[in-house]
Amino acid sequence: MTFESSPGQPPQAPAPLSPQEFKATAEGILTNVEWVIEGKSHTIKLALAVMLAEGHLLLEDVPGVGKTQLAKALARSVDCSVRRIQFTPDLLPSDVTGVSIFDPEKRDFVFKPGAIFGNLILGDEINRASPKTQSALLECMEERQVTVDGNTYKLRSPFMVIATQNPVEMEGTYPLPEAQRDRFAARLAIGYPDINAELALLDRREEYNPLDALRPVADAEMIVRMIAAARAVHLAPELKRYVVDLVAATRTNAQVRLGASPRATLQLLRCTQVLAAMDGRDFALPDDVQQLAVPVLAHRLIPTTETTMGGGDTKAIVSDILRHVPVVSHPGRF
Repeated sequence: MTFESSPGQPPQAPAPLSPQEFKATAEGILTNVEWVIEGKSHTIKLALAVMLAEGHLLLEDVPGVGKTQLAKALARSVDCSVRRIQFTPDLLPSDVTGVSIFDPEKRDFVFKPGAIFGNLILGDEINRASPKTQSALLECMEERQVTVDGNTYKLRSPFMVIATQNPVEMEGTYPLPEAQRDRFAARLAIGYPDINAELALLDRREEYNPLDALRPVADAEMIVRMIAAARAVHLAPELKRYVVDLVAATRTNAQVRLGASPRATLQLLRCTQVLAAMDGRDFALPDDVQQLAVPVLAHRLIPTTETTMGGGDTKAIVSDILRHVPVVSHPGRF
């Protein structure tokens, strides 16, 4: 999409999206993805919210439930550059970020970009890569840039990493360290489909793979506009205090050895703004926060040894915190 301007005048910025335009575009993307992933509307909605919050997504579930299919469907619904990285133990950091190669004709080193140089990056089975390769993603995910041989290269916007990992087959894997997990805005599990959804899956795939027929319904420029529109969603001071209270409660909980970081607070607020915009609102509500608290906070917490041995998990801890932290009342809209 181009914008004409008179000679000597800077190009006009695109008009801001209205809440109705934002909602309609988001629904178009969701409908597109749901054509591939049956019966998982809420999970798909949260995945899109992470993208529009400029976050990164970790899909953690058992094999065969559609983790890679969800990532591919989301990527194909947006007309932008998509790169896939199959993480293996012998994958090198330079395979991800790029490498400088000597060019005999130019008699100088030339930078060859790695697979990370794209808009949507699908990292399959990220926990099969070595810690050295996993750490190559840290700068890319947080600062949206790559530094190689002292030179810094900016990554294009929008930029999102969608990583998958299998939590049950741990032989030959390297668990993600705390610093790496904290870079992911949310962790989602797809889960098994219900009976009707699985029957629909069988009927639809008798003749063709719906992923092959998927067409983009938005482009990179529209995603950038949606990101800007979501940032303008109103956050009442009382709502911000509620989010801070939730995150602070993870740090003082007796079942938690390490609570959520301030980065978690920021990402929870950003995702809350997007969820409100996806519902056609220009203001956020506590309900938006409560929908996001478990996927945004649970994977960042480290439970105590006693909690782990007792069968407790971080999802239950965050759910318990949601029940006990009061919502500050507010007259009118939040």
